[in-house]
Parts: sequence; C-alpha cells; structure tokens
Amino acid sequence: MAELKTKVNDASVTKFLEGIADERKRRDCFTLVELMRKITKEEPKMWGTSMVGFGTYHYKYASGREGDWFATGFAPRKQDLTIYLLTGFVAPAELMAKLGKHKTGVSCLYVKTLDDVHMPTLKKLITDSVKSMKTK
Repeated sequence: MAELKTKVNDASVTKFLEGIADERKRRDCFTLVELMRKITKEEPKMWGTSMVGFGTYHYKYASGREGDWFATGFAPRKQDLTIYLLTGFVAPAELMAKLGKHKTGVSCLYVKTLDDVHMPTLKKLITDSVKSMKTK
C-alpha cells in the first residue's frame, strides 16, 4: 500500500503565506487562518508544501488503508483559493446559493477571492464541516 506523501510538518505557515506574491490572495489566506483558528480552536499546520490544515482526524477505509488528515484547511492555488470541507457538500441548496461566487469539487470549495463570498455563510459551512468531522 502506497504511503501518503502529503503529511503534516513543521514548516512555518506564516513564512509560506508571506511568500504568496498576489497581495489579495495573501490577505485572503491570513483571513482564512484567523477564521479557521477560531472555528477549530487549533493552530494552523503545514501539510505538504502548499496546504494549511487545522486539527486532525484519523480515517480508516474498508480496504484497510488508514491515516491522518486535517479536519479543515485551505491551499492558495494559482487559479483559485481552495477551501477543504472534508464532509463534502451536503449543505442545502439555499445555503450554497447564498455563499456567492464559487465552484465545488467532492470536498473542495473553489473561490477566486473572499470578496466574492458571503463570509457568514462560509463560516457556517466550515463550522458544520468541522463539527461533522469531530463525530467521525
């Protein structure tokens, strides 16, 4: 069984975020750090070289594969800011519509900038996801 390459490490989150060239994206990342810190009551940790995660949970699949991952986090990608809501998108359509301009993947929320989203709705989505992860 292949070992997961992306792991928590001791790299500096602040140094990583300060290295983001785009000023708006850098500002948005620091805003997410504060938001996720308040929601999770955890300090941010680097996961791999480009993901910032908060908290951890242990998973085990029926196949026997298991590991640890962050409960929520984000990554400043070239195209979008990727926000990881690991429970996926089971939120009511009205809530997602209220969020604002975004795209979704299985457990990823993609936004160009936090200015495009309704922050109280984003906070609710992250809070609900983290609560759900804690019950797993």
